[in-house]
Amino acid sequence: MAGHIAALFRHPVKGFTPEPLARAQLSVGAPFPCDRLYAVETGPSGFDPNAPAFVPKQKFAVLAALPQVARATTRYDEETQVLSASAPGLPDLSARLADEAGREALAEWLTRLLGEEARGPLRVLQAPGHRFMDHPRGDVSILNLASVRDLEQKLGREIDPLRFRANIYVEGWPPWVENQWAGASMMLGWAQAQVFKPIVRCAATDVDPALGVRDMEITKALFDHYGHMFCGVYVHVTREGAAGVGDACSQPQVETAPGQAIGGATA
Repeated sequence: MAGHIAALFRHPVKGFTPEPLARAQLSVGAPFPCDRLYAVETGPSGFDPNAPAFVPKQKFAVLAALPQVARATTRYDEETQVLSASAPGLPDLSARLADEAGREALAEWLTRLLGEEARGPLRVLQAPGHRFMDHPRGDVSILNLASVRDLEQKLGREIDPLRFRANIYVEGWPPWVENQWAGASMMLGWAQAQVFKPIVRCAATDVDPALGVRDMEITKALFDHYGHMFCGVYVHVTREGAAGVGDACSQPQVETAPGQAIGGATA
């Protein structure tokens, strides 16, 4: 069964506003374009811009630790590298993140936004070619919208898919089938990718992405109803190509082991 791409999102600053796209060019072995280029350190993280390496997200201003981050609305201009930011009670900000002065201005603005919730001095980090991903090999993330709706039915309330901060949102797949796809190949528009692993969710999904308040227990609900905390998959691009809203997103042909239910629990 072929699904289709319902939405594409990038997150230029880790933890901050998702930005919708109509189309993206996917490159072999590369993350999603313009995704997680910057991160905001909350106290010393150990990140060295001269020798960039993976750092756990707990070191940064992300929704899992600081729900108030969602109160900032940000927009990044890829051509000028200028980030525009706004939040209730604060003057609007326009800062060029390619410059140290611009990164310092954003850190100062966020310090005012977060107040005492900021656990240490804030610093905006970046390094050429580096991405601040949640997993050291998590290149591109995909969310199956049918899986989210299945969880909605279990909880009896609506779940904003943006809680999961994925890059590619897909319609047309059966719920939870993606949990069985590790190692399988699939098409994403005109690009080809290999599924790496299911995404283990954290407390960031408990936060309302519009209000910046922790109002649900998504990870607990996943475990209670399905026996796992997966929602979505990471993939690695193996053949470059464009992916756009409305493009086909093929479902890999994977045989399910006897007695294994699509949701990931044994039948």
